[in-house]
Amino acid sequence: MRAYSPDLTPPWKKPRPAPEVPADPGLVVEEPRTGFCGAVIRCEAGTVTLEDRFGKHRVFPLEPRGFLLEGRVVTLVRPAQAPARATRTASGSVAVPGARARVARAGRIYVEGRHDAELVERVWGDDLRVEGVVVEYLEGVDDLPSIVEAFSPGPDARLGVLVDHLVPGTKEWRIARSVTSEHALVVGHPYIDIWEAVKPASLGIEEWPRIPHGQDWKTGVCRALDWPEHTGAAWQRILSRVRSYKDLEPELLGRVEELIDFVTAPGQT
Repeated sequence: MRAYSPDLTPPWKKPRPAPEVPADPGLVVEEPRTGFCGAVIRCEAGTVTLEDRFGKHRVFPLEPRGFLLEGRVVTLVRPAQAPARATRTASGSVAVPGARARVARAGRIYVEGRHDAELVERVWGDDLRVEGVVVEYLEGVDDLPSIVEAFSPGPDARLGVLVDHLVPGTKEWRIARSVTSEHALVVGHPYIDIWEAVKPASLGIEEWPRIPHGQDWKTGVCRALDWPEHTGAAWQRILSRVRSYKDLEPELLGRVEELIDFVTAPGQT
């Protein structure tokens, strides 16, 4: 029979039990082995997902004494209760629990293409449904003046238009300036394509590649990033990384908010 060996370690040398801390969403901790510091965004059976200030996600096991909280060793545990529903929409506005979509307004927001419309829906969809704003997409803006004229914007039916690559001196700039209706607002972002409005850090890349003039921009991006040359699949990959307004550049955020405010101004129906 094996002899009993008592633990002769002095009490002051034994590691103290680490306090257990619920892994509530938003709690900022550090994983000491990797030095990764981030906020808790999800806690599942046996794992916790952290998001750092650049939007990068890492998944770590829930191990005893596995994290640092304000410099102290702690043991993260699953929250006792399920986290409350999000109180903010993806755009950062206050969520309205149980709100039904409002009957569509006469006013509209037009964007250049399908990808633009899908990105606006991803981030502002909840807000747009509450406000009753419909987003439609165009195939380019070459015919924008005639499109605006056909829409016949008025005091009760304002029209907002989001234009890609709206930079002084460009073709898009000249077209936008030709729209003169006081009930139509044309704004834009400086990016060649809506893809560029997604922050590179959200995609795990350092920056968007520069594509030589004359080449198809989207195809060039896929080649430069060593992605399959399938722009539809590339876009779905990009869109899947957009979780909220934090993943978008401010030059786009401000313009979309401006359009929503314009078409939902008091007195609009």
